[in-house]
Amino acid sequence: MDFTLSILGTASALPFSDRNPSAQALSVRGRLYLIDCGEGTQQRFRQMHLSFVKVNAIFLSHMHGDHVFGLFGMLSTMSLYHRLEPLKVFAPADFAPVLEFFLSSFGRDLSFEVEHVVLDMDEPREIYSDKCVRVSAFPLNHKLPCFGFRFEETGMGKKHEPRSYAYCSDTAPFPELSGWVKGVDVLYHEATYPVEYEAKARQYFHSTTLDAARCAADAGAGKLLIGHYSSRVRDMEIFQSECRTIFAESYAANDCDVIDFPVK
Repeated sequence: MDFTLSILGTASALPFSDRNPSAQALSVRGRLYLIDCGEGTQQRFRQMHLSFVKVNAIFLSHMHGDHVFGLFGMLSTMSLYHRLEPLKVFAPADFAPVLEFFLSSFGRDLSFEVEHVVLDMDEPREIYSDKCVRVSAFPLNHKLPCFGFRFEETGMGKKHEPRSYAYCSDTAPFPELSGWVKGVDVLYHEATYPVEYEAKARQYFHSTTLDAARCAADAGAGKLLIGHYSSRVRDMEIFQSECRTIFAESYAANDCDVIDFPVK
């Protein structure tokens, strides 16, 4: 259990009664990396017994509310736990005025510095590394600047093969993506719509189940994890079953799932 992914939210813009908007926490040898932070993320931290003080960095894909509305509660709670270490938040440039508003209105007594690291690349680029992981970011194809992240385990020596995870949130399909996530052990790819809603997916720059499955197949990923489900859909089984018509190792994520990455 030294490389695990906790699913904190799997809904899209309109939350379900039992699903929060997008958020995940990757745990690597005791360190936490928060990926997106939809509304209710800190409550999920409580429910899943995750530590507020072990978050090493935060990675925000884009500035749609269902991916960021939970952030300021998280920052405030970290301060109440007397965090002192500066915190890096990797996010697009349009995060800057939102962070400034929070800090000026609610962050005067924050116990730590928040550093915004701007994402502005047009191809994969390493943005972060420590003794546990190396993270690269790459652009996605959405209505506004949006980025995916690839996490590669580091510092293993000859103990075992390094494990890898890629997170691709809101995006319409585009040909370069499968190459950028090639060979990852687990690929998270949004699958907002079943294939019958393909026109909606194209309209809103999202992906269908089959788009996600094709990307995983083309990338040679070990497993595909899907989420960001549309509230239009009542039969949740359809998401996984449609993906498996193309990529057998497809799994529909649920809130509070914990995915363990076994040693290779």
